[in-house]
Amino acid sequence: MGGLDKPALPVGGRPMRDRVLAAVSDATPRVLVGAADAVPAGVRVVREDPPGGGPVAAAAAGLALLDPDVSVVALLAADLPLLTRAAIGELLKHLDRKTPDTEPPGGGLAPARPARSGLDGERGPDGACFVDGDGRRQSLCGVWRVAALRAAVHRLTVERGGSLSGAPVRALLAGLVVREVAWSGEGPPPWFDCDTDEDVRRAEEWAR
Repeated sequence: MGGLDKPALPVGGRPMRDRVLAAVSDATPRVLVGAADAVPAGVRVVREDPPGGGPVAAAAAGLALLDPDVSVVALLAADLPLLTRAAIGELLKHLDRKTPDTEPPGGGLAPARPARSGLDGERGPDGACFVDGDGRRQSLCGVWRVAALRAAVHRLTVERGGSLSGAPVRALLAGLVVREVAWSGEGPPPWFDCDTDEDVRRAEEWAR
C-alpha cells in the first residue's frame, strides 16, 4: 500500500490495530510489535529485531515481553479490522478441548488428524487457528500455548544460525499440533486482512 503504516489506517473510525487490540481487551498483557505513535493505555510496545524482520521475528519479540505466568497467547496480524472477541473466544474453546486419538470430521473443525501429547503433558493441541474455505491456515489469527511457541522460536533460531529475519510462519509452526477451526459465525471472516485500498473499502462496508 505504498509504504503506508497499514495498521494505523482507520476502519469504522478506528485504526485497524486498535480494533485488533479491542478483540483481546480482556488479555493481560497486550503487546503490540511495531512502530506506533499512540496506543491504548496499558499496551506494551516493542520492535522486532531487526525492524521489518517479518512476523516470526515479531512473534519472538512479543513473546519476550509476556509475564512468566502467561500460558496462552493470541498471535494476531495488526491489519484484521473485522476480528471480534467472539472469534477469539471460539479459538480458545477449541484450544481447551482435549483431542481423542482421531477426531471425527464436523463440529466446525478441519478433517480428522492423529493427536499427540501437547507440551503441557496432556493430549491436546499446541494452538488453534482459523482456516478459510479453501483449507488454508490463517496462522496469524490464532491462539497458542506459550511454551509451544517459545520452544518453536528457540528451535528455529538455532536452525537459522541465530537470526529469525525473514523466516516464514510455516517454519515456526512446523511440528506443532494445530487445531484448525472453520468459521461458522455470522458476518465476515475474522481473518480478513487489508492488503489493498479495495480491501479497506470492503472492511469499511462490513464495519458499518
